[in-house]
Amino acid sequence: MYWYTLTPLDVLMLRDAKPFTPGERAWAGSVFPPNGHSIAGALSVLLNRSQEIRFRLVGPFLCLGGETLYFPRPLGFVGTTPLVPIDWDEASHLHHALTDLSQPRPLVKPSWGEYLEDESEERKYRQYLPFGVVEEYLKTGAIDSKHWLVEHTGEDKPWTIETRSHNSMDEGKRQVKAADGYFVENAIRLYPGWSLAIGVDQEIETPTTLRLGGEGHRVILQRCDRLYEQWDTLQKLSQQNFQRGGKSLAYLVTPGVFGREQKDNGKQTSVCQAFPWEWKLAHTVNTNQTTGHLVSVVTEKAVPISCRFREQESSKSIPAPQVFAAPPGSLYYLNQPQRLFQDRPDTKVHTWRKLGYSELLWIPFIPQKAGSTFG
Repeated sequence: MYWYTLTPLDVLMLRDAKPFTPGERAWAGSVFPPNGHSIAGALSVLLNRSQEIRFRLVGPFLCLGGETLYFPRPLGFVGTTPLVPIDWDEASHLHHALTDLSQPRPLVKPSWGEYLEDESEERKYRQYLPFGVVEEYLKTGAIDSKHWLVEHTGEDKPWTIETRSHNSMDEGKRQVKAADGYFVENAIRLYPGWSLAIGVDQEIETPTTLRLGGEGHRVILQRCDRLYEQWDTLQKLSQQNFQRGGKSLAYLVTPGVFGREQKDNGKQTSVCQAFPWEWKLAHTVNTNQTTGHLVSVVTEKAVPISCRFREQESSKSIPAPQVFAAPPGSLYYLNQPQRLFQDRPDTKVHTWRKLGYSELLWIPFIPQKAGSTFG
């Protein structure tokens, strides 16, 4: 893989997946970081646009100073305190509580250590973790509380949202048109020093510029081999953890698209959920159910993704059905690591992996020694 940074020359307009027509909906939302479709669309101009995706994409991730990768914070933490499935902590006072066995198991604060949260002062916690912290997380299965505190500007959120209004005036009148005359959209401005980072399996001559998002805004594409070394380190650690087996956490670092086609009253529909369909729950309600390895899930609001189809005859693009992805930072707790069905190159859904979606890093579950204190 070749790694590159994308540094905006100005703001970026990356509209969300909601349909927008001035006059019908006055606000045009924006989403950031951009999804894999937006990045692939921008790169396809440089890599010979075609119907078939002929390159492999990793990311996008955030990058500081062109030398450090940043990843979304794992969601399995309350402040700096990690959460564990209730089944994995037999000493918990909630271990024998009545729960719904048809759902992923509840998460609790671990009983084997004291996790101190100083509420006397307000603290800024990182929402994006640097490479070094994530590397340690993959090695030890833990994040020291001191690594949660913001050290550099933007680690809690490295961009601002600028609201911009657009008015169309009636000719000869000093007032806004009654129809389609007013709408507002949000623009994204990255803080100085911050950029996006991607990995591509094709070499691109840099530096160069390319258009990303709407309104013709452009970014500078620059080769950055240092980022390759960091990603390669994380991949090797993740693979070692996967092969080791045993209780593990799957850390989602890009939006996870887990969809399945099914028939409902003769109609074929696609349904998305927060975890892979092929990962069956480790606990069952009925004896005829198949048991799997998935114990619990921690996630947030789904990320809507809107892409487009390109007609072969006219080359026009038309809207495709929306897809809802699990947000980056989601954590999955499994008794044994399990690969994704979409990792197989011979499957139709492998396209999502080629676009950078559903990227997982595997972390060992290592309970801390009794009496250990973090704070």
